[in-house]
Amino acid sequence: KAFTRFGVPALKNIPTIIFGADVTPPPPGEDSASSVAAVVASMDWPEITKYRGLVSAQPHRQEIIEDLFSVTKDPQRGNVNGGMIRELLIAFRRKTGRRPERILFYRDGVSEGQFSHVLLHEMDAIRKACASLEEGYMPPVTFVVVQKRHHTRLFPEVHGRRDMTDKSGNILPGTVVDLMICHPTEFDFYLCSHAGIQGTSRPTHYHVLYDENHFTADALQSLTNNLCYTYARCTRVVSVVPPAYYAHLAAFCVRYYVEGDRSNGGSTPGSSGQAAIAREGPVEVRQLPKIKDNVKDVMFYC
Repeated sequence: KAFTRFGVPALKNIPTIIFGADVTPPPPGEDSASSVAAVVASMDWPEITKYRGLVSAQPHRQEIIEDLFSVTKDPQRGNVNGGMIRELLIAFRRKTGRRPERILFYRDGVSEGQFSHVLLHEMDAIRKACASLEEGYMPPVTFVVVQKRHHTRLFPEVHGRRDMTDKSGNILPGTVVDLMICHPTEFDFYLCSHAGIQGTSRPTHYHVLYDENHFTADALQSLTNNLCYTYARCTRVVSVVPPAYYAHLAAFCVRYYVEGDRSNGGSTPGSSGQAAIAREGPVEVRQLPKIKDNVKDVMFYC
């Protein structure tokens, strides 16, 4: 069962926070627009259905999220710790009355060539954010990359068998493949969590880059599949784990706000019909409007 009366079975025994993160680059041809990073985190353990969302601007087409943890200097208070991970951990404790004892981090939008770079930088930021809250506070972290853009498709061994396909002819929802077509030594798997309505279902590829929680393959696959039933927009199971999905939606939502603001101001690049001219040197990152506190908790992106 995906749920019990008290939440997701695999998560109800230990206070767990689940993060989703994504970076949305500017459209092609934009040589000055900033990328938008979004991070969401669950706030209602053990149900794991409500998420708080934060966004930040990034340098042009930079994939690593810079604002996961930050330290700024204040003339009166000295070094001040901040960042999206730290803020979300504090919000979780305020909402549930308990600090997270386990962290799951689903990261969307990372290519295989960037795995090690993203893992080193963002895991370090997560560690620093936890340590800044309390000395010695280091909850175990599981870091999973979510990939949807690939060309792998799954089909039943025997075409047309009713016990192997759904009514649209696709493989059954919840099908997992973690052998043969997966990496021989690394921890990755394909999960087709949804029931395809039209066309061939595309499974999602999950790469477990770091796992201090020591999940078995079956446990993490089952947990990820169960989470796909918690998507708030509809009553159907979705193809991508919701934390990563929400982060993707939040980043796109904020980008539309920013682009709409620019178009209203008449400063949209290329609006005069001329081709965009590449700029030399670093481009200043335009900060995003601050999201009000009473909006952060209402899943405005969903």
